[in-house]
Amino acid sequence: MKKMMLLLTLTASAFALNVEAGESDFNKPITVDAQSQFVDGKNKTSVFREDVHITQGSMEIKADEVEVIATGGEGREIFIARGNPAIYAQDMDDGSRVSAQANTITYEVVTRAITLDGNAQLVRDTSMVQGDLIQFDMEKEQLLAESNDGEKRRVKTVFRPEAFKKAQNEKQPESQDNPF
Repeated sequence: MKKMMLLLTLTASAFALNVEAGESDFNKPITVDAQSQFVDGKNKTSVFREDVHITQGSMEIKADEVEVIATGGEGREIFIARGNPAIYAQDMDDGSRVSAQANTITYEVVTRAITLDGNAQLVRDTSMVQGDLIQFDMEKEQLLAESNDGEKRRVKTVFRPEAFKKAQNEKQPESQDNPF
């Protein structure tokens, strides 16, 4: 259990350093374009098909099909993007870019959360997380990755050496007098 908590803490710290989507992104309109669209006004749902692109500021989602559920009212829409894979990318306030892919990407507008389901992968700077399910809260700067298959398939996080080298260089004193 302690190892699991340490891994989750390390994973969260890798993504939590100013990992907030540009606040201005959330104040911009959401645009969806596709080859075709079906609207069910009575049930407040829409389905977009073929080469679907969703944009909101710097946020982009690309998918084969997107279902929009608007039963919660304006500003509470849920976008369910499906693809092989569906792709998400967004610029963060610190200038970094987060990118992700999964079989299904669910974007809940009101909670500012992305859920990646099925062959999920999220990359930021020099870190990458893979799992069956990844939940990424852009506002709270929190990430949760899970595996659905117990011991056979596990969550995997990769910290690339570039980040460690950069951190070590920042720790080194400017003076060459100290060899340690």
